[in-house]
Amino acid sequence: MNNDNFEKNTLTDLAQASLVEQRRARRWKIFFRFVYLAIAVGVFITLTVDDAVPNHGPHTAIVDLDGVIASGAPANAYDVIAGLEGAFANKNVKGIIIRINSPGGSPVQSELINQEITRLRGINPTIPVYAVVEDLCASGGYYVAVAADQIYVSPSSIVGSIGVRMDGFEFTEALESLGIKRRLLTAGKNKGFLDPFSPMKPEQRDHATSMLNNIHQQFIKAVTVGRGERLKETPEIFSGLVWTGEQSINLGLADAYGSVLSVSRDVIGAPELVNYSVEESFGERIARKFGAEILNKTMSYNLY
Repeated sequence: MNNDNFEKNTLTDLAQASLVEQRRARRWKIFFRFVYLAIAVGVFITLTVDDAVPNHGPHTAIVDLDGVIASGAPANAYDVIAGLEGAFANKNVKGIIIRINSPGGSPVQSELINQEITRLRGINPTIPVYAVVEDLCASGGYYVAVAADQIYVSPSSIVGSIGVRMDGFEFTEALESLGIKRRLLTAGKNKGFLDPFSPMKPEQRDHATSMLNNIHQQFIKAVTVGRGERLKETPEIFSGLVWTGEQSINLGLADAYGSVLSVSRDVIGAPELVNYSVEESFGERIARKFGAEILNKTMSYNLY
């Protein structure tokens, strides 16, 4: 009799424990469904919300150029241009400051921004555009800056680097010392001339140097057009060297000392600041990451 009661009690306890676990699992399932739903709603709102700049009175527009200038980076041409277009379109904008803190990057992306600043200035001659350099305005960053009406720096800012570079390594001797032979098949005798595991022929080096010189001349033209008679050309000005903000003013690479606050207040006369920079939303970051994962899984080969 006691054994029967014990078995019954045990079975009852097990059944009750099972029910408790099922209820607990059901509650967690419902909880996670609500979490997923909340995330989905958040992404949807982020993707669809109107990010337009709120109405302001007379103000100074800020467009940031921060970091490496490259396609897919925060400092890419299309986002910077979109910020500039938004600023020029607002009738209450009294002046635009491009706030620069960039070591440079893609010459193509930099040139696109330079050309668009020039075009927008031509269409809107009453809205001045100023470049304000914070820590660094080098190479492609300076390519962008010279399209502005004036360039303001701090005494210790780093400015210049008017040159072009192509980086790479050659591992041919390392492979030889390890007894490794490189197999590279190409259609086109020069297709792999930048391959780091193959020696570069003199004619290939000459070709690469010719390309760099051609891009360098484009850069030099943009600087001379943008700076005009203010630029004091010296043998070193286009050599790729950088200078302090103080030195850059003496060389005509920049115009005067100034910060975002002082330029908006004293030069533009509109101390209220509104940032028109395009920022990647949470939904866009998720979409880009998801898209990149799909691309990695579906692409089976690449062409270089």
